[in-house]
Amino acid sequence: MTHLIINHIRRYVAVPDEDVAGILSYFETVTLSKKQNLLEEGQHCNHSYFVVSGCLRLFFINEKGGEQTTQFALENWWMSDFLAFGGPRPAVFYIQAVEKTEALALSHTQHEKLLDNYPYLEKYFRLIYQKGYGASQQRIRYLYGLSREELYHQFAKQYPQFVQRVPQYLLASFLGFTPEYLSEIRNRR
Repeated sequence: MTHLIINHIRRYVAVPDEDVAGILSYFETVTLSKKQNLLEEGQHCNHSYFVVSGCLRLFFINEKGGEQTTQFALENWWMSDFLAFGGPRPAVFYIQAVEKTEALALSHTQHEKLLDNYPYLEKYFRLIYQKGYGASQQRIRYLYGLSREELYHQFAKQYPQFVQRVPQYLLASFLGFTPEYLSEIRNRR
């Protein structure tokens, strides 16, 4: 299981075989049941999570008391409340398992030590954060530029694995509409 993170890192940077055990020692395995929270609003966000199996979601509670999903993470994706990660600012998001999930937790302290001891991993994290930020920018573009129906079809085309695995009410929350409207769109097809 822990070698999945090494395979992922090797997609971006070279990792000498002699560094593998050392790198893996910085991670802690976390097993979550469906709907179990890893982080809640107001807590200190001390970890980022690499999903080995399962699915996580990042959400907040809006002014009406509803849950607004802003991000999902499947296998080989990272998740954290990055504005609060390792800092004095409390979390403004929740992180919850959508399904039974195995993840590798990397604490902020261990993250810093990892980068000190393996400086080439700075490039890995820069590249995955860049990729994640780019995906967020694209999502914002779609939110402003597409109709709600077009938004769903674009998302389904780009990320079919989410449409198959994520419950409809969570997918609707992520896309910004009601589960009933999502059902209506899906039935038209």
